[in-house]
Amino acid sequence: MKRSSGARLCSTAAIGVLSFSLLTACSDEGSENTSGSKASSSAASSPAPAAKALTTAELEKLLLAQGEVKGYKVASGDDTLPSSKSKVKTDKPACDPLAWATAALAPGDTDANASNAVSEDKTSAATAKPTDLADAFDIDMTYVGLSSYAGDGAEKAMKAVSDGVAACAGGYGLKADGESTKVTRTAAEKGAAKGDETVAFASDVDMEGEGTATFHTAVVRKGNTVATFYTVNFAAMAKGGEMGAVPAAVIDAQVAKLK
Repeated sequence: MKRSSGARLCSTAAIGVLSFSLLTACSDEGSENTSGSKASSSAASSPAPAAKALTTAELEKLLLAQGEVKGYKVASGDDTLPSSKSKVKTDKPACDPLAWATAALAPGDTDANASNAVSEDKTSAATAKPTDLADAFDIDMTYVGLSSYAGDGAEKAMKAVSDGVAACAGGYGLKADGESTKVTRTAAEKGAAKGDETVAFASDVDMEGEGTATFHTAVVRKGNTVATFYTVNFAAMAKGGEMGAVPAAVIDAQVAKLK
């Protein structure tokens, strides 16, 4: 006997890359970068001062806020995102930065991290009144993470992501808050040229008998701050399929706020 659409949506979401955060969704419904600054004429031979990492509090102020992206709603994400890297582990260390990026966690070595969730606002659209539960879940939600690094830490974080895409082409196992998931393939994608550096990749995830879902992640560096973007469509996830690209409007608005 087939499960109801609600049960199917929630149970399928439970085995996604952000399994524990999606379960919650189902149940509840700084400083300028100085690394490239010019030396003063009196110390022309002196190296440029090392970039200083922003604090978590400073990063939180740089996150997108409600009203800053037309057509989207902004939520804190505190209830739907993992609180630390210790809750997101892979079976291949090289793949850790990829898993962290999909969970809005810092892909590099830093404790300065802030995140939120930006979702489509369909309240004024013709589809504002869903016809069934699946229609109600047909909304793109993008998890946004900001992290900041001292010195060349941001560049190293980007390299770790880029290297991870190549090293994890054959997939990897992921455990998030006790739930296991299998990423079967990872492939580099051509991301939009944003900030100082961009790495984009697609991940195919085994939905445990419900097909394979393809998720897209974009990682952008601007100065010594790294922004990660990962989009989920709950209705598409339930079917197993294409999640769709990270919305350009969300990336553009967030990168524009970075220093």
